[in-house]
Amino acid sequence: MSELFFLERGTAPLLISIPHLGTHIPDAMRDQYTDIALTVADTDWHLDRLYAFGKALGATMIGARVSRYVIDLNRPSNDESLYPGQTTTSLCPMETFRGEPLYREGRAPDIAEREKRVATYWQPYHDALRVELQRLRAAHANVLLWEAHSIASVLPRLFEGKLPDLNIGTQDGRAADTSVLEAVTRAAGSGPFTWIANGRFKGGFITRHFGAPQDGVHAVQLEMCQSTYMSEDAPFGYMPERAGKVEPVVRQMVGGALDVVLAMNAVGR
Repeated sequence: MSELFFLERGTAPLLISIPHLGTHIPDAMRDQYTDIALTVADTDWHLDRLYAFGKALGATMIGARVSRYVIDLNRPSNDESLYPGQTTTSLCPMETFRGEPLYREGRAPDIAEREKRVATYWQPYHDALRVELQRLRAAHANVLLWEAHSIASVLPRLFEGKLPDLNIGTQDGRAADTSVLEAVTRAAGSGPFTWIANGRFKGGFITRHFGAPQDGVHAVQLEMCQSTYMSEDAPFGYMPERAGKVEPVVRQMVGGALDVVLAMNAVGR
């Protein structure tokens, strides 16, 4: 078992990745962080529980254990902005989503520390993604990479107003076949939740880097509003009644996309 992430292998052409699930800040770093930072409020809370249905689909599941406040696994290792001109968070974030400082005065990581974190935490997760996609591609002509994310529904520093409940991203259609996106949006529209495709969130680095439909890897990111399944206030508790309404819709979205991929494989596409 890795201290950096959990990995449960399946055999279906489906890999579910949860890169912002982690809450761990290593003991040697903790005195660098502010008290606010140690609450790890911007975690994608409980998504391993919400996506537990993946096992029944035969999915391979991978999820980070280390907090995004240490390093953001869904950003490029060179820290290039994914949304030029917009406020966003960096590879080694300096602030919370609400603009609160993460580090005590003079304790922010320097260039050498950031490079060390890339080698120690970022690279192993991406290596694991690559290895698992290669393993699945060896058995299936097409595979689905599902990037599971969640976020507070109202964050004025990052976007105006309230987000749609379900934010689907395929890098404007470049990360997945059109038929895959159509299946996902059809399932999203079948429920009572608001949704948008390729709106404010088009997919982070993992979706953009690994999504290559021409090579048989179809990547979809789902950024869910946390209000659909949990309390957005500390201690960020899971709310089973709410989750029980959105989980079937998410399962239909993943299942619909997987059905398309399975159909592609059946006809040798």
